[in-house]
Amino acid sequence: MERYLKFTLLFLFYGLFTMMGNAQDRMTDRLEESPRHHEWVEISAGDKTLKGFLVFPEISEKAKTVIVIHENRGLTDWVRNFADQLAEKGFIAFAPDLLSDFSEEYTGTADFPSSDDARNALYELDEKLVTSYLHNSFNYLKKLAAGNGEVAVVGFCWGGSQSFRYATNNENLSEVLVFYGTGPKEAIDYAKIEAPVYGFYGGNDQRVNATIEASKEAMNEYQHIYDVQVYEGAGHAYMRSGDDPTGQEANIGARNKSWERMLRILK
Repeated sequence: MERYLKFTLLFLFYGLFTMMGNAQDRMTDRLEESPRHHEWVEISAGDKTLKGFLVFPEISEKAKTVIVIHENRGLTDWVRNFADQLAEKGFIAFAPDLLSDFSEEYTGTADFPSSDDARNALYELDEKLVTSYLHNSFNYLKKLAAGNGEVAVVGFCWGGSQSFRYATNNENLSEVLVFYGTGPKEAIDYAKIEAPVYGFYGGNDQRVNATIEASKEAMNEYQHIYDVQVYEGAGHAYMRSGDDPTGQEANIGARNKSWERMLRILK
């Protein structure tokens, strides 16, 4: 019996690591096979250098630009894939690495030994630095020759919260898309928001969803747009997990519906 249990556990672990490896290979292959122009850019940000991943669409006219704010694991291949998929739909997408110049040892997400280490470092960041990096991203895209001057922001998880918070620091954003992120904690901060805010939430994510009503009340108080959609059955981070064709049906469905809604909003 003990031998059987050990074999079963080994089989399960093998299957899990195989699936994770397949997902990583799929994302890497998709990026490598993309026909769109990718480039890594460096932007001066005071005494630091912000690095980010930029993708251009294959179109003949100027395009709307989008800042893509990553999850709490940093600038991963999935975030880069999302930027590439946005460009496929006709947008210029820029995904800044908010762990840029974190320290002499860790100059970006890729330098951290694990995603857990990157996550821990991310929660050490000063909010002023994050805002500075996002301002630099905005200014870079605003002046980009191939851009049409409009800059939207999209964020996921930690990045969703940061996109909502950045709306309180930049009145010139065209749209703010918050994927399963929480709003500002202080009600007065909502007064500073000018751009319409669109929320995307999984039904099975009460940790985040418990904050929606307070954000609605604050946005209504200042007569701001806060349009919320909750996708029943989907969990937290459903955009990433739903990007996997072998993932849960509810997450895949929520991801596909969110893409349709997101494109309607951005266009």
